[in-house]
Amino acid sequence: MKQLRIRTLAVTFLVAGVLSWALAKLLVARDSLGTLPSVPLAAPIVLAVIAAALLATAISLRSRLRAQRDRVPGAKGVEPLMAARAVVFGQASALVSALVSGVYGGLGIFLLAHLDVPARRDQAVYAAFAVAAGIAVIAAALFLERVLRLPEDDDTEGAAA
Repeated sequence: MKQLRIRTLAVTFLVAGVLSWALAKLLVARDSLGTLPSVPLAAPIVLAVIAAALLATAISLRSRLRAQRDRVPGAKGVEPLMAARAVVFGQASALVSALVSGVYGGLGIFLLAHLDVPARRDQAVYAAFAVAAGIAVIAAALFLERVLRLPEDDDTEGAAA
């Protein structure tokens, strides 16, 4: 598996943000009432729960790997398939979170220019919390990936054989 690049996440976030900002601007310009898709209150909550799950998984696996490395008696090891599944879950969560956070970020930036309407003010706050929770998902996923990264192979004698 290849390691997830922060540049990929940043580009995904920025492209989604610009496209959602442009779409919001287009929707308001087309409709005299200015109807926009709303940011659900559940969006930051769901993203925060995913971030917590990723962080709990990373902390649990880190302690199990440390106990296994220190040869603690009765230490429960980490199965390779479980570690691979955790990494895939983390990478997928980070990519989707970058996309979703970019969409909410673009919509939030558009809403900052229209804070005179109380409903849009609430939507801007929800969007800001969703972006913050999305960044937490990305951070937790990168931490999980770092915990499960295999150590570098320093064995140079085996290469000659």
